[in-house]
Amino acid sequence: MRQSHQLPLVGLLMFFLIPSQLCEICEVSKENYFRLKPLISTMVNSKYTRGVQAAYVLLSLRLAGIQNQSLDQELIQQVKDNVDRNISTLASGELAVMILAWGACRNPNDAYRYDPQLVEQLEKKFQAEIENMEAHDGNPLTSYYQLSLDLLTLCLFHGNYSITKVSQLFAPDNKNYYFGGQFSVDTGAVAVLALTCVKRSVMNGQRETDKEYLDSISNHIKSLVEKILSEKKENGLIGNIFSTGEAMQALFVSSNSYKKSKWKCQPTRNTVLKEIDQGAFSIPTAAAQVLPALVGKTYLEVNEDSPCVYGSGNFNITQGPKSVTPTNSPSSILVHYCVRINKPYSINVTVPDGSVFLDVMEAAQKINKTAFRFTTVETSYGPYINSVQGISANTNDRTYWKLLSDNKPLAQGAGSYVVHDGENLEVRWSIY
Repeated sequence: MRQSHQLPLVGLLMFFLIPSQLCEICEVSKENYFRLKPLISTMVNSKYTRGVQAAYVLLSLRLAGIQNQSLDQELIQQVKDNVDRNISTLASGELAVMILAWGACRNPNDAYRYDPQLVEQLEKKFQAEIENMEAHDGNPLTSYYQLSLDLLTLCLFHGNYSITKVSQLFAPDNKNYYFGGQFSVDTGAVAVLALTCVKRSVMNGQRETDKEYLDSISNHIKSLVEKILSEKKENGLIGNIFSTGEAMQALFVSSNSYKKSKWKCQPTRNTVLKEIDQGAFSIPTAAAQVLPALVGKTYLEVNEDSPCVYGSGNFNITQGPKSVTPTNSPSSILVHYCVRINKPYSINVTVPDGSVFLDVMEAAQKINKTAFRFTTVETSYGPYINSVQGISANTNDRTYWKLLSDNKPLAQGAGSYVVHDGENLEVRWSIY
């Protein structure tokens, strides 16, 4: 018999009546919705080459109440096709966000309804992550960000998980919250959302034996929130611009875990809006992850029983051309590129102005394949550098290829960071 985390009807009602504890007037006012249009445009007018990217966009638009029937069905079809073709090879977190998006509301069209059996598949992938941790010094198959997405999804969609394991695995001192010695804000934020969901389900459920873990889970949430707030910058950003949206969600639902003086959300919101104006969110996933918080929503508000209401509200969703061919030939720039393992392999490369890091790597590889060959894997944020010179990143060894500019780690990926003339770029074999 399946262990059930489903809530009784009264408990379920109370679950959704619990205040979401949003900061007052933090969400963007309707008068300023025009400032969110660049995010919508990025999500709607980009090519969704991966189902997980389409899933993030679908989830974000549904949470924000920005729904267009034809776009909604197009995105669902891409998610569905990806699941049908790749269910066995999807990473656990990829499947999790697909379930969140696909099941975020009840679609009247049978062809686009979410398949509850996907939760069972996620349970197996979540268990595989745990078994890998037990066999390889606490290292999951993927990452704690994905593990947190798994738990959040299993909690919201009534899947099986062990409260005992959750209490152990998501302790705030776990090494997997850190990347290169730095606390990962977005990982901690999704963990807070997941643990908050678990806490609420225990408080409103009938599993009396699970209540002994409430204090532990509450303490985990409080400690993780403290770590998140310790990464707050003077301008209000939390971690970096790309982790701030999910950090805001975590702080929205945990306001009883910190003093109001520790975080005022208006400066954070205002800085994010300025970054939107400056074109910071050029990747659909990045745009999708920041939009919910700006309209006062969190992933905890995903509700498979709510009807999908189509209508773009204050936004006019128009799908423009997918790409624009430049009329003028771009000028060239010269950059210095280095691969560093035990010793450096360096080269000067000429690329068109406006090129990204990946273009530099490809140009270097054409000149010297032995020294600069590399491979990538597709992720929700675009191409991830998986190997260089045949040396592959490995989660069990906690190794990866770090991207740097002028000896400083980059917050953007190889496919999105735009390089500049005279810049010193590097990929460095590293341990996190």
